[in-house]
Amino acid sequence: MSQQSHLELTDLNIAFGGASVIRDLSLAVSRGESVVIFGPSGSGKTTLLKLIAGNMVPDSGSIAINGQDATRLEPEHRGVAMAFQTFALYPHMSAFDNIASPLKQKGFDRNEIDRRVRATASMLKIEHVLSHNPGALSNGQKQRTALARALVPEADIVLLDDPLRNVDAKLRYEMRLELPRVIAEFNATLLYVTQDFKEAMALGDRVAVLLDDGTLHQIDTPSAVYDAPADADVAELFGDPPINLLDVRPTRGGDGHVNVCIGDTELPAPSCPDSLVESDCRVGIRPEDVQIVDEQADNTVAFLLETTLPLNVRTATRLVHDNGLAVTGSEWALDESTASKKNTKVWARVDLSNAVYFPAAS
Repeated sequence: MSQQSHLELTDLNIAFGGASVIRDLSLAVSRGESVVIFGPSGSGKTTLLKLIAGNMVPDSGSIAINGQDATRLEPEHRGVAMAFQTFALYPHMSAFDNIASPLKQKGFDRNEIDRRVRATASMLKIEHVLSHNPGALSNGQKQRTALARALVPEADIVLLDDPLRNVDAKLRYEMRLELPRVIAEFNATLLYVTQDFKEAMALGDRVAVLLDDGTLHQIDTPSAVYDAPADADVAELFGDPPINLLDVRPTRGGDGHVNVCIGDTELPAPSCPDSLVESDCRVGIRPEDVQIVDEQADNTVAFLLETTLPLNVRTATRLVHDNGLAVTGSEWALDESTASKKNTKVWARVDLSNAVYFPAAS
C-alpha cells in the first residue's frame, strides 16, 4: 500500500451474469482527499462504492483501509459511511431519528447522540425540520437529512452516491458550494459518485473517470482531465456544449510547422504531437475555441450558421461547412446582428492552440 494512501483499491474485478462490471480497477486515495468517481449511467460507479462499503465482495482484487486488508471485512468494521441517491430514509421516523440511527446502532449515549445530530443538522441547515417525518420534507431537505445521516458517525471514509441527482437545479448549485465546506469540517476521505461533469469539476481534488468497459480511463485533477483528456471517450464527457471531434490527418508544411485541414482550410496546429503527424487521427476542439468573427482573417473558416442555442450566459452555435462538416461553437453572447445571420454564411475563427489529438484507432 502507498505510504500516503488511506484507501487503496488494487485490481478489483466483479461480474454479474458473466458480464464484467468492474475490471482491473486500481485507485489510491489519500487521507482527507475528495475523489469524484465520474462516468455515464451504468458504468459501475454505484457497484464500486458498494465494494468499498462492504455491501459486495469483489470476484478478485483487494481493498485496503489504513494499510489493513478490508476486502472481506464486514461493513460495520470498515469505518465507512454511505449515502444513496434515493435518500433511503425510514418513513416512520423523524428526521432526527433518521440521522441518529447509525449512532444508536453503535451504542452512543443519548446526550452524545443529541449533540452530534443537532450539530450536523445545523451545519446542513435542517435543524428546523428535525421533528418532521420524511413525508413532510422537500426533496432538498430529504437529501440533506440523508447526507447528515452519512456524516454524523464521523466515519473516516464517506461514500456519496450521486446525492444531488434527485434535487432541483438551484439546490444542486447551492450544495456544490456547500459540500466542500461540510466535508472539510469532518476531515473525511470522500468518494463522490456523479454523472454530472460540472459536479465532478467542482467537488473533486481529483476525478476518476469510470467508463462502460468497467475501467478507469483517467485519474487526475479536474483541470487536467478537461484540458488533457486521456482519450476521446473522456474528452466527450466534459464540456457543455460537448467537444468537437473531427477526423484529420496532420501534415508538416515546408516551414516545418504542423497544419490541420478543417473544412477546406489549412490551420496551424501547434499542439499536435509529432507522433501523429502524417497519420489519421481525431482532433478535439472545444466549442469556446470556435468563435464567429465579422470578416475573413487568419485561421478563419467559412461556415453556414445553421442554429443558435442560448445556454445561460453563453450561446452555442451550430456551424456547417459546404462539405457537410458540422462544428459547434460557443459565444459569450450573440447580438441581434449576429443572430440575424442564421442560415447565412459566416466566418469563424478556429483556434487549435488548445486542441487535443487522439490516434484514430482510439
